[in-house]
Amino acid sequence: MAETTSAPGTATKLIAEALGTFLLVFGSIGTALFAANFGASENGTSLGVGFLGVSLAFGLTLMAGIYTWGPISGGHFNPAVTFGLAAAGRFAWKDVPGYLIAQIVGGAVGTTLIVLIGLFGPDGWLSAAQDGGFASNGYGAASPGGFGLGAAIIAEILLTGIFLLVILGVTHPQRNAEKFAGLVIGFTLTMIHLVSIPIDNTSVNPARSIATAIYGGGEALAQLWVFIVFPLVGGLLAGFAHRALFERKPLPPVQAEARVS
Repeated sequence: MAETTSAPGTATKLIAEALGTFLLVFGSIGTALFAANFGASENGTSLGVGFLGVSLAFGLTLMAGIYTWGPISGGHFNPAVTFGLAAAGRFAWKDVPGYLIAQIVGGAVGTTLIVLIGLFGPDGWLSAAQDGGFASNGYGAASPGGFGLGAAIIAEILLTGIFLLVILGVTHPQRNAEKFAGLVIGFTLTMIHLVSIPIDNTSVNPARSIATAIYGGGEALAQLWVFIVFPLVGGLLAGFAHRALFERKPLPPVQAEARVS
């Protein structure tokens, strides 16, 4: 007789969501702050990883989280993903608040540990990182490329929507692509960052934006609303659109369980 295992409890799922969001934020924001602009060697070769390295850090940490904790919680690690999955009928709305809290806490722990490391760094490193916005999202003067509020709004809605459509498509249980879902989703997040780091430093994830704005100072906090509201809007629009276009009949209860792994 085959051994059966019980489904993870609510507390276990929330811990998994917090850990996955922590990994995503710590790995990617840590790369942005410690390694993106590390300087040059004696012969002038850049030692920093730049936009490409930071983009890969976001994608690779997400992949790791999906394959590690996705089987437990579904591997959202992002409030916009949770909202999008709920709008698509893949996740229960009653479970959304708990996931949001776990994700925000996990992200905040990630940036807090970066700050603790920075306390023991070179003189002035931490204050310079905070003066530079602590890798926070921003528009106008806070945009890496000088893009305005309208560009940030369009980019966050569009790119978060694309992200959710990919997630919903690749994790559909009837398309037999779930084994590769983590790879597809991770590389999609990498692509999104390659496109939009110059625009607004790329959010598509309110938990990531909150985690950096906590230490980014007044301007980052003043602009934070954009990177909470519009990724959520993009996720909701994509979820409702996917349900209307590709999943008009609700999935059976077991298949509707939101998983990205």
